[in-house]
Amino acid sequence: MDDVMNFTGKTALITGAASGIGAAAARWLDGRGIARLVLIDRNGEGLNSLDLSCKTDCHAADISDPQFWQRLEPKLKGLDCALANAGIGASGPMAEQSFADWRRIMDVNLDGAFLTMSTAIRAMRASGGGSIVVTASVTGIKPVAGIGAYGVAKAGVAHMARIAAAEVAKDDIRVNAIAPGGVDTAIWESGEDFRRNVAAHGRDAVLKQMAATTPRGRFATPDELAGEIGFLLSDLSANITGSVLVSDGGYSL
Repeated sequence: MDDVMNFTGKTALITGAASGIGAAAARWLDGRGIARLVLIDRNGEGLNSLDLSCKTDCHAADISDPQFWQRLEPKLKGLDCALANAGIGASGPMAEQSFADWRRIMDVNLDGAFLTMSTAIRAMRASGGGSIVVTASVTGIKPVAGIGAYGVAKAGVAHMARIAAAEVAKDDIRVNAIAPGGVDTAIWESGEDFRRNVAAHGRDAVLKQMAATTPRGRFATPDELAGEIGFLLSDLSANITGSVLVSDGGYSL
């Protein structure tokens, strides 16, 4: 195994790890020798069902809860990598969105990412460095009507990664963001229109129609995103920090 893609003996933290991109990233790291994975998701059953060969510490928790992170931080000694991935979907015009719904999206997608990243930075400072990736979105770069809160939160996540990268480079910690376009994950299930269309036409047909505006003609798979995240976490990207890797199949073109 190439040393720059070898995670043997390392510890990684992943939020939103029970499914989708987070679960795929956990499997990717497990296949490359990671020693320990600290996995976090509200879906504890999903975490426990992951078939991984490495040591796992699973936590069914709300990432927007500061008290959870205060309890977890002492257990993160030796942390080398972190993926702040957990997020929830949103839809509807901003003028028609309640403040409660706006705050719910910000709590998880922005505040939760901040708590994940800041906790990881402190742990990595103590262990001598590391690499962090935060999951942003192409909707934080390209305005998309109807998902305002989500897009605003993801724009904040991307810029948060840039600022953090400038702050912690001296500590040998790299921070980057990945901005996916459409990915075939369970996040779509949170939309009422999506569920209605799936019931009428089937999931594959609905996703194909949604991907029609993507030059590549299809949504990415979680495994494809996991490989790109793995690159950013690995020593292969040792000179990359403060970047936002757009992985959208050409959608933003």
